[in-house]
Order: sequence, then C-alpha cells, then structure tokens
Amino acid sequence: MNMNKKLIAIDLDGTTLNAQSQISPKTEAILKKAVASGHIVSIATGRPFRISEKFYHQLALNTPMVNFNGALVHVPYTQWAAESETLFSRDIVFEILKQKNDLQLDFVAAENRDTFYVDRLDFGSEYLFDNQKPTNDNLLQNLKSNPTSMLIQTKTELAQTVSDTLKAQFSDYIDVRTWGGPNAILEIVAKGIQKARGVEIIADSMAIDRNDIIAFGDEHNDLEMLDYAGWGVAMKNASPEAKAISNDITSKTNDEDGLADYLEKYLAI
Repeated sequence: MNMNKKLIAIDLDGTTLNAQSQISPKTEAILKKAVASGHIVSIATGRPFRISEKFYHQLALNTPMVNFNGALVHVPYTQWAAESETLFSRDIVFEILKQKNDLQLDFVAAENRDTFYVDRLDFGSEYLFDNQKPTNDNLLQNLKSNPTSMLIQTKTELAQTVSDTLKAQFSDYIDVRTWGGPNAILEIVAKGIQKARGVEIIADSMAIDRNDIIAFGDEHNDLEMLDYAGWGVAMKNASPEAKAISNDITSKTNDEDGLADYLEKYLAI
C-alpha cells in the first residue's frame, strides 16, 4: 500500500464523535498515533469553531481545520497565509428574521468567527449556544457585520419545506445544509461553500496530492468531501448517499470506534 504522508480529513458528529458527542479514548489514541507517524489530521466540520475547539485541543492538533462546512478554513490562533473566510450579506439574515413566523422557526442565529447573535436565548441548547455570552433578543441591532453562517431551527417535518423555500428565494447567494441530530437545524452559508473546498485549500497549502487524502464522514454535508478525497470512507452509520459515493465503508459505527478501527488497519499503526 502506498504510504505517503496522508491528509486525514475527519468529520465530527456521527463520525469521530460517539453518540455522547465525545471522542473516545481509543479514537483519540489512534488519531494521535497517526499524527506521530507523520500523517496530518484535520477536522472538517459544520460546527463553528466555538463548539469544536475542545476537540481540536483534545487531539492536540496544530493543523488547519474547516469550520462552518468550509466557510472558514483556518489554523486556530495563528496567522495563516491560506486562510479563507467566506461571508454573505447580513441583509439575508434580516430578511429571514422577518419571515420567522411564516417559516415557523424556533430561533434565528448568525455568526462569524468573532461574533455570535441570536434572536432569542431561551430556545437554545447549551450545545448550540456554548459561547461567551451570546447577546439575547437583539440580533437586529447587533449584527453589524456580514456573517459566515446562520443557524435556524424548525420542526423536523418542516425542515425540507423551509430549506426549499429559502433556496428558492436566495438561490444566487446561499446554500442551505441540514445538521445531523435530533433537532431540525439548518445551516446557511454562502453559495458554493462545502467541505471539499476547505479540504482542498488545506491539501494545496501542504502540497498533498489529492490521492493522499483520506476523508471520513456520514452525512449530507460530507458528500463532496468524500467524493473529492482520494479515499473517501463512509461510516457504517452513514446515510445511503454517503455510502454510495465513498470508496469504502467502516465495519463499525461511530459508537463502536469505527473510524479508529478503520484507520488503525489502513495506516497499519
């Protein structure tokens, strides 16, 4: 097997994280072993940095990472020449806020790397609003800059309709992505943003050939990345679409250390 230096791009939810939203000791150990063997591990997630930062620390990474599904590609805490942040107009946020009742949204939040605003705090789980004091109830007054991402929540049975409605209205400007998980959370980013683009920026910056990228994912927002990577691996618990587009499928789920198990064999570590 060709054992050049690999760029290992890992999705978090449903992939690297178990059902408790944690990186298990085994997964942590194998990923650290991969790094010690000279490979590069990069997180590629739909999550903002504020709710993926702890995993970056846990894995002791210093590599570039992808947040907001590719809208932010950065090396945390560092000036990096290849950094990329893609914003969209805050007018879209205000327009969606106006339609909040018609669309039956629970909350509307907008953020970029430095700011996070939500129109009501009482609806947010700790998980979503895990942050230095997001400002309550005044998204309208506070949002002075263009956001990188918006999060909105609706009922599961309405998610597709809301997504279709917003795509139709703002088709030239934004893409709408669904988050995995129990709540119907939709993420809105600038048009054309997806994880594959973020991973490509990282690979180019490190002079890694596309064939030396191995990517792990499970959901709709991983499809392009799984397709782009030289070796795309879908989790056993992945969506049928993710499995169909991948080169291989793990034999265990995210709750059984499927990623670690696969990587240990693949890299022979």
